[in-house]
Amino acid sequence: MKICSICHKISATDDDHLDCQQKRKIELEDKNFKENIPEKLDLAKNVNDLGVEIKAFLEHIKKENSKK
Repeated sequence: MKICSICHKISATDDDHLDCQQKRKIELEDKNFKENIPEKLDLAKNVNDLGVEIKAFLEHIKKENSKK
């Protein structure tokens, strides 16, 4: 038995919980995905084809990346 390093609860195996490992993996992939969206899309070309929500989301991510 071991303490899971992610959720800090007791794990029956000598590893972290599989659910915790997958959740962490998804969070890291999601962060990388969010950081790369503005670079993958050229907002100047297809602005009219995007929905209002998508435009707002992309602008928000673009501002966050410029702060870093």
